[in-house]
Amino acid sequence: MVRAPDTDVGLYRTVRLIRRFEERAVELVRSGDIVGGIHPYTGQEAVAAGVCAALRDDDMITSTHRGHGHVLAKGADPARTLAELTGRATGLNRGRGGSMHAADFRLGILGANAIVGANGAITAGAAWVARQEGGDQVAVSFFGDGAVNQGVLLEAMNLAALWRLPVLFVCENNGYATTLTVADAVAGTITGRGAAFGIPAVTVDGMDPRTVLGAAREAVDRARAGGGPSLIECLTYRFDAHHTWEHRAGVRYRDDDEVRSGRERDPVVIQGTRLTDGERERVDAEIESTMDSAVAFALDSPHPDPAGALDYLYATGMRARPGGGW
Repeated sequence: MVRAPDTDVGLYRTVRLIRRFEERAVELVRSGDIVGGIHPYTGQEAVAAGVCAALRDDDMITSTHRGHGHVLAKGADPARTLAELTGRATGLNRGRGGSMHAADFRLGILGANAIVGANGAITAGAAWVARQEGGDQVAVSFFGDGAVNQGVLLEAMNLAALWRLPVLFVCENNGYATTLTVADAVAGTITGRGAAFGIPAVTVDGMDPRTVLGAAREAVDRARAGGGPSLIECLTYRFDAHHTWEHRAGVRYRDDDEVRSGRERDPVVIQGTRLTDGERERVDAEIESTMDSAVAFALDSPHPDPAGALDYLYATGMRARPGGGW
């Protein structure tokens, strides 16, 4: 899969791909082909699309437990990504990472991370290495509003500011940390976290891919030119459950009016209105074909051989022996 260009058609292709990927993934959760469920990214597609459209192929990203959108927007193959979610040997990480740990170093995708806020430090480290090696790559840390109170993220911001690292911190503020509202969890403001470290910080409409792209371009250009880190708070809304477990459990923490209001500004619709009917129909058909092939590829792929369960635990290739010891 190749990253879509930073055009209106390219942005639409990305948000539409992410939307249909998530919808098909939810279907596979319900059929039992994806075990353990997923954290759907539905509604937040504009953030991943806009930010990744501002990047080069050799730039790097780190992601979260809700990371499929970021991975796809950076150019990951939908078929191999879906194979990873279904635990197949053909997946991005041979079926060992699953929904919350997808990575593809060849594309600069340093991995999704299930630990809230933890990817900030990884991003800062990757940016520092790139600069030490004489490169001008930019590294992006995606995180949610629930991460802004985590110490490791604030420590990463501090180091990025001190060392003027080429990092873009992107907060996807969807209003909830699982079921806890931002108002009940965050003192002060999210952009204020960046300002405290002298990091330029802005709040943008996270439902509009074009708006996100504009803010990301400015921040990426500044970072690449040696201007140091930036923080973008993208105001967005999660259309689906925090986790598909909610579909069965019937958890209620948002009323119907709120959800209905949140869905009124749909990133796919917003970006779609910028295309002609013919362009939109062509992209929609392309995405449907892509996803049909991706589902078939994933379900036709083999599961990993249990005999290799201890493979790939260490970067050196060292293999743990059954029963402990080396």
